[in-house]
Amino acid sequence: MNELTESKNFITEIEGSVTAPKGFSATGDHVGLKKKKKDLSIIKSDVPAVSSAVFTQNVVKAAPVIWNMGVINNKICGIVVNSGNANACTGELGFKHTEIMAQTLADCIDCDKTNIMVNSTGVIGFHLPIDKVVEGIKKLAPSLDTSREASKRAAEGILTTDTYTKEIAVEFEICGKIVKIGGIAKGSGMIHPNMATMLAFITTDIAISKQMLDKALKESADDSYNMISVDGDTSTNDTVTVLANGMADNKFIESDDENYKKFKTAFDYVNKYLAKQIINDGEGVTKVLEVLVKGANTKDDARKIAKSVICSNLVKTAFFGEDANWGRILCAAGYSGASFNPNKATISFSSLGGNITLFKSGEPLNFDEDKALQILRERKIQITLSLQDGNEEAAAWGCDLSYDYVKINGKYRT
Repeated sequence: MNELTESKNFITEIEGSVTAPKGFSATGDHVGLKKKKKDLSIIKSDVPAVSSAVFTQNVVKAAPVIWNMGVINNKICGIVVNSGNANACTGELGFKHTEIMAQTLADCIDCDKTNIMVNSTGVIGFHLPIDKVVEGIKKLAPSLDTSREASKRAAEGILTTDTYTKEIAVEFEICGKIVKIGGIAKGSGMIHPNMATMLAFITTDIAISKQMLDKALKESADDSYNMISVDGDTSTNDTVTVLANGMADNKFIESDDENYKKFKTAFDYVNKYLAKQIINDGEGVTKVLEVLVKGANTKDDARKIAKSVICSNLVKTAFFGEDANWGRILCAAGYSGASFNPNKATISFSSLGGNITLFKSGEPLNFDEDKALQILRERKIQITLSLQDGNEEAAAWGCDLSYDYVKINGKYRT
């Protein structure tokens, strides 16, 4: 978290999440899609908000993803999310159900259905029990409010195999005006770079143009959500959405100026926090891994190598077994498609248990196996790969691959 620590001098973490910025309300509850847990959430902006989103790169896209891709250039008034059913691979009826969800919320909050975004997450290939969803939206809409409890309910309603909610809110100042950003996310398995089986919803009261919000989200996603991996699977429903309603009344941001840079730094802070929380809650996770690539010739090379290492099943299983098998790291870097000189590479591990260098300037070292084991017994471990080819760097985040991951996904539908 080095870059977050360095940028925190003007950012203050505050209580709450999506209801922290001005003009946003939320709610969530159980409406019958799951046995007991909350399974429907709503987020609303008091005024139509500028919106931006990034979506799954899977060719197989769920009906809500395709709906959202069609409305994202509109001002957005509300978002409705169901969990427990992905509404993916559900044919024409799936698209009709998505439209019905949008129309139902639109009627409840008095806007057009094209000003509503719809998201679903859960099991693929089953039609939604749409009557339950419609009644749930009608029941929940009157409970929308701006409280901390409301944002918590919304965060709970989007979860699937997650073991806890992912929430954050921050504030900072732009030209004398307090600006707030809040976010919630879900994701635990099928997490892979280029979006994952994850949903994230970020609200902000900043006044910003659509063009600059798009720029901020694309760049931020590339350094956060697109740099995480649990298992190498990319889902059908992945979406990150940000709504900016302008109610902070700051000087309107329409160029890459200092105010934009300040917003972008805080925005990155929120997105990296949520991305790391998803990894920390990975299915069956026993180790949380950060791969830091330093000294790459280009940013693209650094990203490719970091992604390749964090996605390697051989690397993941080595860390699950607490085995300092650094050769798997160098191997994964080698097939990443990036250009680097392995004869100048250095590999080291660090954790609360200490730090150790295992491979230096292209040569293997006789390292202390007991010290390495002490480092690898910790839950959070950093893998640093120093290349000495240039000045660029990148980080990726992931986890080990455990027995429990297989158990969880072997019984996902049950």
